[in-house]
Amino acid sequence: MANSILTIDMITRKALEILENNLVITRNVNRQYDDSFAVEGAKIGSTLRIRLPDRALVTDGAALQVQDDNEQYTTLSVASQKHIGVNFTSAELTMQLDDFAERVLKPRISQLASSIDADVANAYKTIGNTVGTPGTTPSTSLVLLQAQQKLNESAAGMSPRYATVNPAANAGLVEGMKGLFNPTDTISKQFKNGMMGTGVLGYEEVNMSQSIKQHTTGSRDAAASTTVKTTVTSEGSSTLVLTQGSVTTTIKAGDVFTVAACSAVNPQTRETTGSLFQFVALADATASAGDWTVTVAPMYSAAHALATMTALPVASAVVTFVGTASTAYAQNLVYHKDAITFATADLLLPQGVDMASRAVHNGISLRIVRQYDINNDRMPCRIDVLYGFSTIRPQMACRIWG
Repeated sequence: MANSILTIDMITRKALEILENNLVITRNVNRQYDDSFAVEGAKIGSTLRIRLPDRALVTDGAALQVQDDNEQYTTLSVASQKHIGVNFTSAELTMQLDDFAERVLKPRISQLASSIDADVANAYKTIGNTVGTPGTTPSTSLVLLQAQQKLNESAAGMSPRYATVNPAANAGLVEGMKGLFNPTDTISKQFKNGMMGTGVLGYEEVNMSQSIKQHTTGSRDAAASTTVKTTVTSEGSSTLVLTQGSVTTTIKAGDVFTVAACSAVNPQTRETTGSLFQFVALADATASAGDWTVTVAPMYSAAHALATMTALPVASAVVTFVGTASTAYAQNLVYHKDAITFATADLLLPQGVDMASRAVHNGISLRIVRQYDINNDRMPCRIDVLYGFSTIRPQMACRIWG
């Protein structure tokens, strides 16, 4: 029986299926689709407003103590547009859909998925919770359990939780945990696939991804001690002045450090977890006369409804950085699904083209447009995704240094 001509809608649906199946990090985060752009289409820079959970103080006694609403929100900009280009020939369009997908779509779409995953992996720069030894590849169950501990202390939901690690960490964990007592089926899958698999140590999935980032730390001076220069007095402050003495050193976005006497608190009970709060620099900072002005997440003491630490940093408190200066370390990720939000919006469907189609599945919107190039007698086609992502609950995620 002769093959029928593949339609643009068939190609779009198949391309979206391949894209979703090839995503690793992005597949397991909170995915939101904004259908308000379904008619006219969105543009780069369109924004979505995402609500964060309300928090309040629990008070003692019979007397009513009314509190202001502390509901928070964040704005997510749909500012990333990625696409791949391909030419669909008439001969290719007469193939069976599965053959067409295998030969034409899959090689290109898998690269698009990897590029999106690599972008979302940059979420590590907003996550302060860290475990593992910088420069040492994770290879034991302890490091995965310590990451779970961080999420538990931050009152993250128990499920669903995911871990995504780079190839080196995957190899180390599979080898290091092969002798543990596990169900035969789990051990069998690990042996056959060389992957950690599902349902391990409280994780829905432990996945491997080549998109995990390497973080190069700032050039801070290892020979000089770092301290807090100015006491933080305002609740919700998001800048911290540190001093080291060297005038040319840097702190890079994603650098993690602790401050003496600033312990992390459980956001529900506001009691100390027994560990120092881990700050993360949200932007690059270069020393000016030996001082850095570092942008961090808003700081709240235990007396505040949005408490993050026992007490705000004070002048002369000792600062300790994670990792050695000017060194690259792998940033494997552990996260609850709601820690990171990935949102897509419908791109405009242009008129007067040969073919144009758009499809949405599980929060991902994808568009395909084909046009005839009369100058070169070709049929160029583009496959686009317009998206944005944000770490809206960084306390529900953790980095495993490698």
